[in-house]
Amino acid sequence: MKKRRAIFYQCGICIFVISVIGILINNLTINLIRTDLGFNFSWLFKPASFALAEHPLPYSSSDSYAWALFIGWLNSLKVIISALLLATFLGTLVGFARTGKNSLLGLISAGYITIIRQTPLLLQLMFWYFIGFLGLKENIFIHIKNIFKISNQGIEFYGLTLSSEFSALLFGLGVFTSAYIAEVIRGGILSVPRGQWEAFRSLGLSEQKGLFSIIIPQALPAIIPGLTSQYLNLAKNSTLAIAVGYSDIYAINDTIINQTGRAIECFIILLTSFLLLNLLISNSMEIINKIIIKSRKYN
Repeated sequence: MKKRRAIFYQCGICIFVISVIGILINNLTINLIRTDLGFNFSWLFKPASFALAEHPLPYSSSDSYAWALFIGWLNSLKVIISALLLATFLGTLVGFARTGKNSLLGLISAGYITIIRQTPLLLQLMFWYFIGFLGLKENIFIHIKNIFKISNQGIEFYGLTLSSEFSALLFGLGVFTSAYIAEVIRGGILSVPRGQWEAFRSLGLSEQKGLFSIIIPQALPAIIPGLTSQYLNLAKNSTLAIAVGYSDIYAINDTIINQTGRAIECFIILLTSFLLLNLLISNSMEIINKIIIKSRKYN
């Protein structure tokens, strides 16, 4: 009786899901017929007819929509990878300070985490862009021996120029995500039994050596899943680049939709792009997690 009931519920759920998908496809077909656009990707090879403020490869308005999207994808990857590195570095430092014995550092890190986590990301991006960079006057900048320079035009570091839009997005995403990573690091460290702390102290190991050689290796299996989640969130949050005028793939998709009306095709391109990126991040972190687990078994 229970088995029949379970089969009945499963069939009902399947019928409901298929019905919803059928309704959505029907609505999509009707709307495409009404707009007389059809469904195709031939428009990708037509001239984009718009300029991009930032492009790592040569680009002009006469280039195709496909090339513009590729440039936007490169811009997205550039800011995502840079922000991941910055967020991991800051989050690790704050997480260690949060679990350390120094009460002052613990208080500062706790305040940092609380303020950053309770402030919307969009507001932080606006702060970094309009106050952190554009708020600087043109003739006022921070200059350190021709190595590091900050102005309203962005950041110059060893001859590498970062635009104000990219810099604002980099710091906004990096700082925001670092607060969550710090809590992941803190939770992973606290998950290690207190007996392990007492064990390395009884052996005469310093706090720093015991932390990095005993505690962290045991905490990594608990840290990696939470870290993966924050990396995926950062990748998706990067679409807020449109708020500061950065030419990422989402902003370029939005421009193309306004020009061509190809919302469905652009949505599919955007969905596929971020799906592939998120699969790459999650699979890479899964491989790292398996390597850590295997190394612990052999040790």
